Parts: sequence; C-alpha cells; structure tokens
Amino acid sequence: MKILDLEPGDARLAGELLPVLRELRPHLTEDLFREVYEKGYVQGLRFTAVYDDGGACVGAAGWRIVDNTSQIRKLYVDDLVTAGHARSTGVGRRLLGYLEQRAREAGCLDLSLDSGTHRTDAHRFYLRERLAIVAFSFTKRLVRDPD
Repeated sequence: MKILDLEPGDARLAGELLPVLRELRPHLTEDLFREVYEKGYVQGLRFTAVYDDGGACVGAAGWRIVDNTSQIRKLYVDDLVTAGHARSTGVGRRLLGYLEQRAREAGCLDLSLDSGTHRTDAHRFYLRERLAIVAFSFTKRLVRDPD
C-alpha cells in the first residue's frame, strides 16, 4: 500500500479519491468537492489517499490540525473511509496509523473524529484501534432563508 497527501488541483482528487470518499459522503459532486477543498485548504484541510499494490485508490481521509482551548492541538479527522471492496484488508488501520504519525509530528496531543450514531461497524473499528468515546457531538442544522 502507498499513502499520499493530495494537494488542491491534483487530478487524482476527482478521478481517484472522490469515488471512494463518496461512499461516505454521497452528496459530494466533483464541483462541490473542489469548492470545499479550495476553501478548506486555507483552513488546514488536507486529503490523503491510500493506494493498493495495483494502483487503485482504496482509502481516503480528510483531516486538519486544529488548535483550541479544550484539546490545545489535535488532528481532527473530517472523513475516514475505506472502499467497500477493500474493507477488512488493513486499509483503515494503515490510514489511521499514518494520520496518528502526522499528528505526533505536528505536536498534537490528540487525534479525534466524529462518527454518525448509525455507523456501528465504524465504531467497532475505532474502539479496536483504541480510540475512546469521550464526548457527545451536538448539531443544530441551519437552513438558509429563501432570497
């Protein structure tokens, strides 16, 4: 397996990483993904791809380094997904290990992520990888007023 960070404008983002990412985020179109990454990049958003030995993208992560008052410095994982056909082959473990190493190199005290309450298979994976459930995440959906 090969793990690569992909910068905005890299053709592999749309052609290789996005199809895997869409397994987790099906609402993303190529244009919306490009827009989010361009805006998010200046905020620290990065994308990492995992390639199998045949050169196919089989894993994707969106992540950023965040400094805040509660955790001081952490690597926050926005997205972590393994292609359906490649699950249980070590892709997720390798990708999470890579992100943990990036966090350590950046001086982070924590690596954290949120996971939808319905994603029980993912929760089993995170617990197996020694991530702890330490908080509840609360969200209020904001709807734009019609113009």
